[in-house]
Amino acid sequence: MKVKSVLSGIFAAVLIFSGCSLNSKQILAKRIKHMQESSGNPVTIEEIKDAINKYDAEAVELQRKNAKIGLWYKILGTRYIDKKMYGEALKCFEKALEFYPDNANLYYYVGVCAGYMSHAALDFEAQGTVGKKQRYLELAENSYLRAIQIDDRLTTALYGLGILYVFELDESSKAIPYLERYLDIETRSIDGMFVLARAYYSNYEFDKAVALYDKIIATTKSAEKKADAEANKKVVLDASYGM
Repeated sequence: MKVKSVLSGIFAAVLIFSGCSLNSKQILAKRIKHMQESSGNPVTIEEIKDAINKYDAEAVELQRKNAKIGLWYKILGTRYIDKKMYGEALKCFEKALEFYPDNANLYYYVGVCAGYMSHAALDFEAQGTVGKKQRYLELAENSYLRAIQIDDRLTTALYGLGILYVFELDESSKAIPYLERYLDIETRSIDGMFVLARAYYSNYEFDKAVALYDKIIATTKSAEKKADAEANKKVVLDASYGM
């Protein structure tokens, strides 16, 4: 019952403060205008100081509430991801970005959700040559890039972008620098090595691909992954010999 009441309070607050389409800056501007009007449009230095003293606490409280709303949208979005409800999660992260436009993790989550939504996209309102699937993929790419622009060591976004380029967009050459940077940070990531080796192979950099598969074979404790690496290495060597 306690959890239910807390959630009810959260949703009530979200409804109260997000019922209109105004973003946080517009809400603040509207409140400032109201403050000016209710305090007689102060003009002199003393009048402005009095208005500041009167409404400073209210402005701080408004900012605090807006910050909480953004956080609640982020939390709600992650709950939707847990339930694999990626469309609803995407809406939540879009709202959260209105309050936290420079949060790298929010852009990463948008990229994840957009990537999943591209798999289920049916464009009922297709116009021109760009369908809904492609728009979701572009959103995922742009979101990962924005996340990395904000935090160039955000490994989740680096890896997500690598996956997107290699397996979704068939642009392995673009994936390579991001995956290399990812492995510079996550030096023992076997999954990262597999994806980068695939990118090298697709980009005809066979020697680099073989070297990574050898590293996987020497590093992993998983018999299955070792067997996969050995099989993939043979494919690469066969391709290189056939050139």
